[in-house]
Amino acid sequence: MTAASAPAAAPAAPRFADRVVLVTGAGSGIGREMARRFVAEGARVVGADLDPSGVPEGAEGVALDVTDGAAVEAAVAGAVARHGRLDVLCNNAGLGSTTDVLGCTFEEWERVFAVNVTGVFHGVKAALPHMLAARRGAIVNTASVAGMVGLRDRAAYCASKGAVIALTKQIAVQYADTGVRCNCICPGTVDSPWVGRLLDAADDPAGARAALVARQPAGRLGRPDEIAEAALYLASDAAAFVTGSELVIDGGLTAG
Repeated sequence: MTAASAPAAAPAAPRFADRVVLVTGAGSGIGREMARRFVAEGARVVGADLDPSGVPEGAEGVALDVTDGAAVEAAVAGAVARHGRLDVLCNNAGLGSTTDVLGCTFEEWERVFAVNVTGVFHGVKAALPHMLAARRGAIVNTASVAGMVGLRDRAAYCASKGAVIALTKQIAVQYADTGVRCNCICPGTVDSPWVGRLLDAADDPAGARAALVARQPAGRLGRPDEIAEAALYLASDAAAFVTGSELVIDGGLTAG
């Protein structure tokens, strides 16, 4: 048989065929892109958000406030009841903050931690029993380079994302021998709806955007699909020996 007549190679199977994935913050930005790409890779996706109207086609939209532990537990239990299992949890819902210590009110501090840290805690606490029973599962938490280095005017945000990184590592060590993995992604500045709103509110939106771009050695902002791809890798079987990691996707911001 000549090379010209050899049969074409069978297409690769979707990475997440028949897997069940729950993504929080799936109504916009990075979370929406995560949900969309998991669907494209064959997963049954539950996309949770305060406003699930933005959850992408093919995903099951669920209204959820991640600061409400009982609601998170019910959302996870509902996903398992409907789909029979939970293979991947992406704790992506997050809240930004643009104040320093003196400008940050206690109410702002508590709200940022309630969403960014306690929301992750609620998600993991609800998902772990199902994953431990199955002796497999992947948890991907959305942290940030702001949890690794100090950024101006991001006191509560930096502190909360640092807590997500630390919690990720503790969970990874605690359950490393159970088949359940826990990792986090650390994006740099991403061209997301939240960043767009931040820029729109600036006195000089164009100048503010230029300043954000300038601090990225790559010379541009990240794209939500690039961050989502990192999450899919950590959730996939290709990362079977990866747990407790902080995967940085920041265009070189933290490399200097």
